[in-house]
Parts: sequence; C-alpha cells; structure tokens
Amino acid sequence: MDDSLAIVARGLKKSYGDVEAVRGIDLQVARGEVFALLGPNGAGKTTTVEILEGHRKADAGEVRVLGHDPARRERALLERIGIVLQETGIEPFLTVEEAIELYRGYYPHPRPTDEILDVVGLEEKRGSRVNKLSGGQKRRLDVGIGLAGDPDLLFLDEPTTGFDPSARRNAWQVVKNLAAYGDAGLVGTDDTGVAERVKLLGTHGQVRKNEHELYGANSRLDELHAAMLRVKLKNLDARNRRRAAIAAYYSERLGQLVIPPFADPTRTHVYHQYVVRTPARDALRAHLLARGIETGVHYPVPIHRQPAWLRAYGETPPLPRAEQAAREMLSLPVHADLTDEEVERVADGVVQFFER
Repeated sequence: MDDSLAIVARGLKKSYGDVEAVRGIDLQVARGEVFALLGPNGAGKTTTVEILEGHRKADAGEVRVLGHDPARRERALLERIGIVLQETGIEPFLTVEEAIELYRGYYPHPRPTDEILDVVGLEEKRGSRVNKLSGGQKRRLDVGIGLAGDPDLLFLDEPTTGFDPSARRNAWQVVKNLAAYGDAGLVGTDDTGVAERVKLLGTHGQVRKNEHELYGANSRLDELHAAMLRVKLKNLDARNRRRAAIAAYYSERLGQLVIPPFADPTRTHVYHQYVVRTPARDALRAHLLARGIETGVHYPVPIHRQPAWLRAYGETPPLPRAEQAAREMLSLPVHADLTDEEVERVADGVVQFFER
C-alpha cells in the first residue's frame, strides 16, 4: 500500500440477505486529507464506514486502513483511529474535562487535554457537566472524544445531523482545525451542502484560485512538514541572503520602470516574494510569459471583495488604493535556487518590455 494513503478500498461489497448495501466501491483517502462520502439515506455510507472502522466485514473486495486490514481488529490499528458516531453515549454527570480524560486513559499516547479542548472550541466549558451542554456543544465533545487517542485517522458519521445553520458552521470550523493538524478524516453524509463544505475545507475555502468562500487557519504542522523544515532550516540563512541579493539586483535594474517593494533599511527582509507594481501589469506578464518567464499575481481580489469577507461583514465602502494595488501587483521570480543567468533574463525581459 502506498504510504501516502490513509484508506484504500477496491471492489468493496456487502450484502444483507438479498439487499446489496455496498456494490463495488473503490476509494482512496490520502493522509492529511478531509474526504466526504456522499449519498442518500440507504446508499451504504454507514456500512462502508463501519467496514473501514472494523465493525463489519466486507463480503468481497480489498480494504486497507493505515496499512492494516480493519477486519482483523488489530490493536496496532485501533490505537491509531478515532470514531465519532452519529450518537455517543457519555455519562451526563461528568464534566467535559473528565469525559475527555476518561477516554484518553484508554490509549497509550493520548493527545493532551488542553489541546483537544482548544481544537473543538470547548475551553470555556471544561468544567461544565455534559447534561448542561447544548446540542452543538455535545457534538463538539463527541469529536473531542474521537481525538482523545491522538488518531492518525478520524471517522465522522453524519457529524451535523439535526444542527441549526449556526451550529453547522461551528462544527465545520472544528473539521477545519483537524485538517490543519495534518490528520486524515472521512465524513459520511447525504447532504450535498455538507459534502461541498468538506471539499472547501481542504483548500482553505478556495473555490477558484485566489477566491475564498470561507475563512480558515493553519494551527499546527504535521510530521511531514516538520521533517522537511528540519532539513531546510539548516540552510535558511543562506537562502535568505540569496533571495535578498536577487531582490537588490532587481531593484537596481528595474526601480525606474516599476514600483519596487518598499525596503526599510532598519529591517532584514527575506523576500519570499518580490512584488512590483505597474499599471501595465497584465501586458508585462504576457510579455514575460511569451519568453518563458512565469510570474505570479497574488491577491488579485482584494480582501474586502472576497466572498468570505462579504458573507461575514457585508459590503464595505470602496477602498480605491487597495483595489488599484490588486490591479497592478506582479510577483517576479525570486527563488533562492535561481541562477545568476536566470535572474538576469527576468530583468532583461522587464527592461525590454518598457523599452519597446
């Protein structure tokens, strides 16, 4: 099995008597991915999820979850998955913190309680008894209990059933937090709106490039990112110096043709982007692309015009400077691995455009 995949199912089948509940499903879920399993009532979503969790055995097909056959119910797998059922029976007179601590005790390497409370948004309710929580807060606690063992994979079965719109929005913020943790997750639902929401959560709310329907945030690096950074950090200072040298070259050659980025001499700039401004932005970009030089247009839609902003705050008065900047900004290549010849070719291309 590919180590990058959390779930693999091929030709999955399950029948109850003469009724085919699952008829040859194929699916893959990557590690760190939030995946929605969509279908109407009776389509076999819960049966599929129960097979993946190890609660039922498939009649046919191949199933691997984190490299294991879930039907074997191996401890090595069970310790690495979390399950949020449609309904969870929790002792009503326990406090939120006590309930989470109870379930943490079942796992060898549980996630810290404070961290769980933070990710599900129940920090202020940690001392409240379960029977005093609202429906939405109880569902958050269900997710917290699913996270108790610090799972690599979390299953959520109909996570927002019966929620009002406000509670649903809060629930999806919890799922967004899980995606930022780098954990994989599978959500089963018969609601197309929920499925579309899950897809958006995997792309920071982005429906099209640079157009965001939802707000989101990264809250923690997963192990893969951390491993990569441990290697890259050793070369960070040298790479920062290289980007600064490229930026200085651009500013010297192009400063009279475009508006270069502001550089405060009392600060150290690392230039992850080198953004210039020109009213001829689109024409310049096309000119460079015709010469094999790729550029970027970051934030072509100003923040106050983003759908996520408009939904949260409504229309705002015009901000002409921000809107003008969005029309004029162009990011030139400034990667630390560019050769001197490549950097010179970029600058030559800009100069040639303005000297036509």
